[in-house]
This record gives sequence, C-alpha cells and structure tokens, in this order.
Amino acid sequence: MASEPVNVNEFQELARRALPKMYYDFFAAGAEDQHTLRENVEAFSRITFQPRILVDVSKIDTSTTILGYKISSPIMIAPTGLRKLAHPEGEIAMARAAAACNTIMVVSFMATRTVEEVASSCDAVRFLQLYVFKRRDISAQVVQKAERYGFKAIVLTVDAPRFGRREIDIKNKMVSPKLKNFEGLVSTEISDDKGSNLEALVSEIFDPSLSWKDIKWLKSITKLPILIKGLLTCEDAIKAMEVGVSGIIVSNHGARQLDYVPATISALEERRRENSFRTSLRSLDGNLNYPTRTWREWRSLSLQARGGITLEEKQRICLDKLSRATKVVQAVGGRVPVLLDGGVRRGTDVFKALALGAQAVLVGRPVVYGLAAMGEQGVRRVIEMLKDEFEIAMALSGCPRVKDNNRSHVRTERDRLRSML
Repeated sequence: MASEPVNVNEFQELARRALPKMYYDFFAAGAEDQHTLRENVEAFSRITFQPRILVDVSKIDTSTTILGYKISSPIMIAPTGLRKLAHPEGEIAMARAAAACNTIMVVSFMATRTVEEVASSCDAVRFLQLYVFKRRDISAQVVQKAERYGFKAIVLTVDAPRFGRREIDIKNKMVSPKLKNFEGLVSTEISDDKGSNLEALVSEIFDPSLSWKDIKWLKSITKLPILIKGLLTCEDAIKAMEVGVSGIIVSNHGARQLDYVPATISALEERRRENSFRTSLRSLDGNLNYPTRTWREWRSLSLQARGGITLEEKQRICLDKLSRATKVVQAVGGRVPVLLDGGVRRGTDVFKALALGAQAVLVGRPVVYGLAAMGEQGVRRVIEMLKDEFEIAMALSGCPRVKDNNRSHVRTERDRLRSML
C-alpha cells in the first residue's frame, strides 16, 4: 500500500496499524456472525448505474439542504461513541473536520468529550444523538444542555433496547473509558469479568421500555426537531410519521445490534416506492405492466378464473394494492428527510443512496479510521475523498445538481428480477 491513501478503504488498514487491537476491533467489528456488517458494504456493489449522456456537466453542484441547513455535499458524520479511543482529541477533532468540510456532525450520546467542549471547539451545525436512560432525568439534562449550546436537532437512536452481541468485544474484554457527559450524574464504571464492560454498562443504564409513546415525552423536554435513527421497515416509518418526527435515518446500527437484518441500502427503497408505483399507475393499460407482487396476485386470480377476469377488473385489483402500498411513502416521502446510515465506502455509494430516495448519507467507520490514522486531517481527507468521488459520479451520470439524480439512474436486483417476469 502507498504511504498516502488514495481512497477511503485504505484508511482502515492505517487505523488497524495505529490502534491497539481492542480499540480497533471495537470500531471495526459487528454483531455475532457479522453477516450484516459485510452485507452493508456488498449490497452497494449489486446496484449498477444507468448514466445519461450529452448533458452539460461543466458545473457540478454537490450541495444540499438538511432541515434547512445547507451543507457542501450530502455526506454527514454519523454518531460513533468513544472516539477518544481512536485519537486523543476524539470528538473535538471530528467536529473541527466537519466544520472545515461544511457538513453536519451527529455527536454521540456516548462521547468522550462533553457537549460544552464540542460546542466551543468550532462554529458549525451539529446534532446530538440520544439514548434514553432508565433515569430519564439524565437524558433530559443532556438534551437540554445541547439545546442551550446551540445543537440543532436530536437524533433518537431506537434500535438498542438491549446491547447487540458483539463477540469480539466479549473476547477482548472491552473496557469503556469515562463518559464525560454523565460525570456526577451516573456511574459509568461498571465491571464485567465475563466479557465487555461496555455491554454491562448499557444493560445497566439504557431503558429497554422505550416505546412510541415516549416520543411525546421527548418533545416535552426540547424544542429541537427530532429524527429517529434505526428504522428498517415501512410499518415503523408510518408510526414515525404518526408521532410527528422531523426526519428518519434508515440504519441497522452499523451492523452492531441484530445480525441478519437487511443492509440499509436494501431497506431504503421500501420508504421511497412512490416513483415506481406512480409509473405503474400510468401504465395500467393493455400491456399489464404491473409491479411484481401485484402481478403475481393478479396472475393467481387469473388462473383461477380461467380467463374470466376482465381488463377493468385486473386494473381495479392492481390499483387497490397500489393505493394501500403508497400510504407508506405518502407518510414519509416529501414530508421529512430520509437519511441513510451504513455501508458507505465510495462516493458512488452516496450517489446510489440518493438515487434510491435518501437526502443524505451518514458515514461512521470511515471517518473513525481517518481519525485514528491522521487525526483531524484524516477525517477531512475521508470526507473530501467521498465528496470528490460523488462529484465524479454525478458528472459521469449526467447530473449537474443533486436534485437531478433520481431512480432512473440506477438499477437494482429487484429491477433485474422484475424485467424477467
């Protein structure tokens, strides 16, 4: 490997060399068999491009807006806890890099630097990730402190009622450093001779009773917009709209919670099916160009009726299924931003996520690897590399602006299967 990395993936090896094994493993590993960890990355490789040619791309604008805040590209920094394990400056270096790149950082609730320290490090837009503790007053104090110090949104992580089984941390007997946001509020020095003390800590302080009704409680303690991070299903997306969240982050917690859940890029399109459904509605004619699931249902009915179903009846069946399915995307699409977290390693991955309906992506492990390898400069280089690759993908796909990127620019496995029917 060259001394200077030429892509984001090469920072991982630099981080492995720079960190003690326990700390590298903590950042790099996933839950149990790590199937979802691999799939988060590999799923992107199964999406191909359908570029447009002879488009004026002499000027490319990668900027976008999230919750009213303009950022230089749709690449944000995901919340990753214990960043001081990667570099002595931890969240401070990360915050300064985010500010320099004009993007949004989501500061982890399990940070090794306080809300005050991060806020005073630089002038930038930042959100606070939130876990809800059994002692709600502690979570409330940190949220309200973040609001006082100029944080712009709360990102509620909802996929951790229990700690995922991270076997590498158990083998390494992973030890958590002090969490400065909670000093004097709750003891975070919990030991577990049988495995990871981080797992023991989470079991001791996280509230497993957290439910949808608690969004009302969270709204009562802050005026900040609330995004929910950790959704993977349409059903939960509907519920999120019903309780009035300001954004959704499609995430499987970096594959660190429940193994064998879908890759986030695979789960994303379930929230953005309106384009394909509208196309199908327009094509309800004699060609019978219906969505795969509805076509199968119609085919079954048709075989049973032995040709007794009219075209009008076939269209009615299809429309009924479509109207029920589009209620999901009507509850999400266009009303709040949908962001994607997990598996992004290339600027082309960013392009693919946006083509499938995300407004931006959150990047976790790559920026941590950059932090471990080169500190603040490493984080900046990771973000800049992804942005440069994203800009090239836009140009070569015929998209001078972010909003020009749409579903027609990519082809997924589902598209290929549908074409064979």
